[in-house]
Amino acid sequence: MGDSHAVDIESLARQLREELAAADAPAPRFASGCPILIAEVGEPTRNVDNHGDYDPHHVSVGPYHRIRNPHLARDDEKIRNLYDVMSASTAGATLEDYLGEVARLEGRARSCYAHTFEQHMDSAAFVRMLLLDACYVLVRFGRVADGHEQGVPHRRAEAPSVGCGDMMETVAVVRDVLYLAENQIPFFVVDTIHRLAVPDAGVSAADAIAGYVRELLWGQQYSVATPAAAEPGNLLHLLHVHFTPTPTAGSPPTTGGKVTGGKRPVGRWRTATEYHCAGVGFRARSLGGKGGARSILDVKLDGRGGALEIPRLNVDAETWRLLRNLMALEQSNPAAAGSRVTAYCVLVSQLACTPRDVELLSRRGVISHGLGGHGEVAERLAGLCRGVAFGADDPAGNYLHGTWLALEGRFQSRPRRWAAWLMLKYFSNPWLAVGLAAAALGLVCTVVQAVYSVLSYTPGGT
Repeated sequence: MGDSHAVDIESLARQLREELAAADAPAPRFASGCPILIAEVGEPTRNVDNHGDYDPHHVSVGPYHRIRNPHLARDDEKIRNLYDVMSASTAGATLEDYLGEVARLEGRARSCYAHTFEQHMDSAAFVRMLLLDACYVLVRFGRVADGHEQGVPHRRAEAPSVGCGDMMETVAVVRDVLYLAENQIPFFVVDTIHRLAVPDAGVSAADAIAGYVRELLWGQQYSVATPAAAEPGNLLHLLHVHFTPTPTAGSPPTTGGKVTGGKRPVGRWRTATEYHCAGVGFRARSLGGKGGARSILDVKLDGRGGALEIPRLNVDAETWRLLRNLMALEQSNPAAAGSRVTAYCVLVSQLACTPRDVELLSRRGVISHGLGGHGEVAERLAGLCRGVAFGADDPAGNYLHGTWLALEGRFQSRPRRWAAWLMLKYFSNPWLAVGLAAAALGLVCTVVQAVYSVLSYTPGGT
């Protein structure tokens, strides 16, 4: 047909055979001792808004953003942190000792990422990154080189200081290193460097950094929990274990994995104003103390089922970043991390999705914010869970399953809704209430007078 194009069949076949062989190779298995996968946030979730809640702005930790944004590596500072760790060492370990220990962990560390990065970082570059980033974490959060007693933080209301840089830098480091799902290294690397540097410290790296995390979360009033000691998968996972509801709070009764008391599928939560109009009240639940909440996830109905008790959510510019990255951790690790933070975020995103809802919850002390207005908070809360997958009908994954069923039953009850409507329309205004009571009293008096008038004309009446 006059076609002058030629195809080298043998070369193309050889290339495809190599690709087939690579595709047929067994997929890499995640090594034992690496329960938390450090994965990229999916594009459908990342592109929901343009707020950059998943990207660092000050410093990168781990390979994802070292490759994407090399200017955020801050290796000059991390080299100084390596010097600080080695200077604080009580075991006399050499630089070769540190590199050797990290090199033995390379394969295990690579298996903790959704990508191995072998095309972007050879062994030398990967081991160097792990060592520098681990030292950065230990100096910033582990108190290895600042002269403080490790693992014994002084609890106070404000965010704790790490002893280097001004407060703005401290906030930036916390935001980038503690809060971001992608900006992480496996925690066992940090723990290895810690044990090599200060083997006689008396506490592990997890204990030392957990003290900082507890102080931080207590100051922000997000959590006062003290989880059982266990090595986390990474720093964000260390935060995540502090966001655990009390087992009895909002837990539906289950039998054989099925919810008792109804088979109705869980739908959207109603808005706060809708529940309010149906007679459901809202109360702020205090953190800590006897019977108090352990974290903001401790949402429950009161004993009579007429009020939803919710720990106060202190909203600032970083609240969305923390919650969205905790959800991203759960999305990548459904078996290991569960979906409790996602369940909570679904609740608040649907409960407070309009300015009127935020205003109502603010008056009740459930939401506290210093942002521009209720509309800004409502807009961000409404978009909090966009792009997030969540199985609301699974009681094992939705700890608020029973709470939704109870509230929905109350909302669908017509007598309760009518009673709530009367209370809101007439008894919320004292003058209307007095007038209605007077009218009712006048009606009763009229009826009694009529009855006595009839009885006066009846034989045998008085």
